[in-house]
Amino acid sequence: MKERLLKIKEVLQSTYLYTIYLFFVRNFRKLKKKCKATRRNIKKAFRRTFDPLYKYMTFKVTYPRVYYKAAKAPVDENKVVFIELRLPQLTNSFKVLYDTLYRDYDFDLHCHFLRNTFVSRKQYRKNCKAMLRDIATAKYVFFDEATNVNGCIKMREETVVTQLWHGCGAFKKFGFSTADAIFGASREMMEKYPFNRNYTRVTVSSPEVVWAYEEAMQYSHESGVVKALGSSRTDIFYDQKVIDRAYENLYEIMPEARGKKVILYAPTFRGRVAKATTPHILEPEFMKYMLGDEYVLLFKHHPLVRKRPKIRAFCQDFAKDVTKTMTIEDLLCVADVCISDYSSLVFEYSLFERPMLFLAHDLEKFFDWRGFYYDYYELAPGPIVQNTTGVIDYILHLDERFDRERVHAFRKKFMSACDGHATERIMDDAFGAEALAAHKRETPLPDEPYHLIPCSEDYRLKMERKAAAEAAAAEAAEEEDDEDDEDEIDVTADDDEDDEDEEDTN
Repeated sequence: MKERLLKIKEVLQSTYLYTIYLFFVRNFRKLKKKCKATRRNIKKAFRRTFDPLYKYMTFKVTYPRVYYKAAKAPVDENKVVFIELRLPQLTNSFKVLYDTLYRDYDFDLHCHFLRNTFVSRKQYRKNCKAMLRDIATAKYVFFDEATNVNGCIKMREETVVTQLWHGCGAFKKFGFSTADAIFGASREMMEKYPFNRNYTRVTVSSPEVVWAYEEAMQYSHESGVVKALGSSRTDIFYDQKVIDRAYENLYEIMPEARGKKVILYAPTFRGRVAKATTPHILEPEFMKYMLGDEYVLLFKHHPLVRKRPKIRAFCQDFAKDVTKTMTIEDLLCVADVCISDYSSLVFEYSLFERPMLFLAHDLEKFFDWRGFYYDYYELAPGPIVQNTTGVIDYILHLDERFDRERVHAFRKKFMSACDGHATERIMDDAFGAEALAAHKRETPLPDEPYHLIPCSEDYRLKMERKAAAEAAAAEAAEEEDDEDDEDEIDVTADDDEDDEDEEDTN
């Protein structure tokens, strides 16, 4: 059949019919592309035109109506709600607190995954409505990121709302600090649709950075809303079991790391949140040639980045992208050197007082785009380099160039409230001693269910499909092994028969 089609194609190619055919096919493809581009442009124009009306109806009418209707019911004194804005699982900002409450207390824990920018507008609105109905009767609510869904309502006075925030220190500007900047929205829009409202408490990593969060979230110092209780997520860095488990995870994922030092490269994202990109400045091939005998290199890109640079096959025994396979906490525990740029993870990494350097090749551009709360050159507790050569040069001369005292001073200034007991202080502040005592379990739950962290429905289904596919593949492999075993038995049987024939002949 295939040969016949080839012959027909050869005949057509020798006539004008094939030329006419190509003309229409090629032009149809061009027209199709133009139609797609036109549809996209119309869709963008439609959104630009009607987006103000959509926002007004959603944030000023629909969401408040949903919340206030549900708020007619009494507050449930046992209900605790965790709200994850984007990702499909409870992130590290919540994990220690959630685990502690689940294991040691009998509160009614609820989780909502809004999946902003990861699902359709329709699904996002549905998720937001479900969340608003739930928090309308909740006694305790925890956020780790800003959202204008929370800002569009006036929370009832009985509800305690705690903003844990997803980073330590104060590095890149955010909130009202970026008003009218390239990265931020206009001040008028921020005031009309505020992102940081209704907080009873905002927890930060040290008294030094209180002013920055008050500026970004528009709270007065007299209100006392922003308080240096520490960051709950940092408590694990004082647990030796967590550190030991992090090394086990590393060696399981990358056996080549055993016996070598670890370089962690963890840049922040560039551009808008919805279309976040990652820099392509670090060259693992060059680093392998210069550092491969002593080090391995791990890439951890920002979770908002969807397209990450690939590592060439010949370099994968030295460099590995562990964005999806290792948590940032595990990586900070095992890293001997940390390379970053403008990411707040350097504040957490300073708790280990290890070497760090800053690959800031686009510093001026990033400053114009977003800006910093402190002078970058004074803030950075390590050298600022522009390229891979600078990174290699510093690492090769680490013993004489690493200034531990500088890192220690950085830690003391920006992380003084992160002493391994931040979760305790946050719980005392949010719940109060009386409520904690009333809900304390006589016997804590075992560790196994304690680590089953909740996730969104779409993520759960994805994991179930993945598990089913892996099970099917394993089953198919077992069947192949069984067939191979049968073949081996048959061969042996044939050999025996041949032996018998020979014996009979003899």
